[in-house]
Amino acid sequence: MRFGIIKSKIEKVLLESYSKNTFKEEIKKFNSLVLENKNISKLFYLYDELSSNKGLTESVAKDYINESIKIYENTLNKINESDFNKINKWVGNLKIENQYENIDNIFNVNILNLESNIKSKNIVVENLKKSEELSKEVLNIPLKSMINIANKTFANYVESLNESEQKELKTIIRESDNSLSLKYDLIKESVIEKLNNLKSTENDESVVTKINETIEKVNSEKYSKINYVRLKSLKENL
Repeated sequence: MRFGIIKSKIEKVLLESYSKNTFKEEIKKFNSLVLENKNISKLFYLYDELSSNKGLTESVAKDYINESIKIYENTLNKINESDFNKINKWVGNLKIENQYENIDNIFNVNILNLESNIKSKNIVVENLKKSEELSKEVLNIPLKSMINIANKTFANYVESLNESEQKELKTIIRESDNSLSLKYDLIKESVIEKLNNLKSTENDESVVTKINETIEKVNSEKYSKINYVRLKSLKENL
């Protein structure tokens, strides 16, 4: 199975888990099967990078793809088939459109479909040439919307990041758990304090209820790298 299909299924599972109230269970599996596996996580973010708008020139974009192909081939050779089997067992037999078909095509060149490979490469090049459109409104957004970041799925969260934020995310993932765990506790204290301060000045009952739910959620969650990233973002937006 091509990795783009696996990645599409993973994102679908995470998105659906939110509505099914199974997010905690699914994100633990994601953390264990993807993020904690050095080579699979590398493929995961390689696909993210190639599907991002980077504002590259055409020549740089082509070089970027060529280097990515080398990384892909080198990384794929280090992954055991059993690792993919575990992920496939987790995501099951979901019927889903491959969101990364063009990237799969440039990584899996076949003499029988060279035309398709070339078209896919051109599409990826054009995508890399596009400049990112910053549509996020950080300032003056409603409190109801702002605190919802604490409840976002990881897939949605990653999609909302710009290039520099994605680089920061990868740096965090490489950092040791001991160091991040200490930072996580400090950030948690700060977030809860800020939420309590917001609650004390809020008159809308529905917003107060939402703040209380967020405080409860932050309190109940244990350290993980995913939770660290989400909590850090919540703090920065409060």
